[in-house]
Amino acid sequence: MHLSERLRMVASFVPEGSRLIDVGTDHGYLPIYLAKQRIIGEGLAVDVRPGPLERAVEHIREYGLETRINTRLSDGLKEIKEEDGDVVVMAGMGGGLVIRIMEEGRHMWPSVRHWILSPQSDLHRVRGYLREQGFAVEREDMLLEDGKYYTVMKAGGWGKRQGYIKNGKKDRGKRMLYDYYGEELLRKKSPVLFRYLEKEHKEKEAILKKLRKSGASGERAAGRVEELIKELELIKEAQNEMQ
Repeated sequence: MHLSERLRMVASFVPEGSRLIDVGTDHGYLPIYLAKQRIIGEGLAVDVRPGPLERAVEHIREYGLETRINTRLSDGLKEIKEEDGDVVVMAGMGGGLVIRIMEEGRHMWPSVRHWILSPQSDLHRVRGYLREQGFAVEREDMLLEDGKYYTVMKAGGWGKRQGYIKNGKKDRGKRMLYDYYGEELLRKKSPVLFRYLEKEHKEKEAILKKLRKSGASGERAAGRVEELIKELELIKEAQNEMQ
């Protein structure tokens, strides 16, 4: 079975022997791949839409995995129970939706060992939410595929706080830096993150230059200029952190 590079990276985050819950499974490719590779013992493919779930059922049958992968129609984790699995994957959805699903699925927090997340947007919100709720980001990686940047993270240890959560202005600044760009990605000097920062810096500088050149005035334009300056400062701080 062919998986995209992004899904292969997601798959690499799943510990051997996991009982997988794949939320937003779409065609069911991820649990099928993991079952075929004997990485997971069993899996549950979950989707809120009947159409994709029916396609997942067809693919599961095609590979003869009906006894190892079940399917369930559910809005996030609402119809999922503790005994259904111990590793949750959410990939390919917006960060706001990831947060909503986790929040509405609090009944799963004590039993889930790992949350493997690959949000398409608002990564800083997801990281901030995990931090505030006492999860530790155990592993994080990033890749570029077809011109798009993707980040995958594995969170666990609910109830444990990360080391940089302290009081004081300096530590608040670190929290923002790590929420936006990932503590591990910065620490290990991810070459993909480095390229992403360069791209973001170039794009935001161009927008700022255009705004200033246009002579746009008013509260809205001034607010956007201030916002861009702060974003560029944070990018520069991230780049310095990786030196």
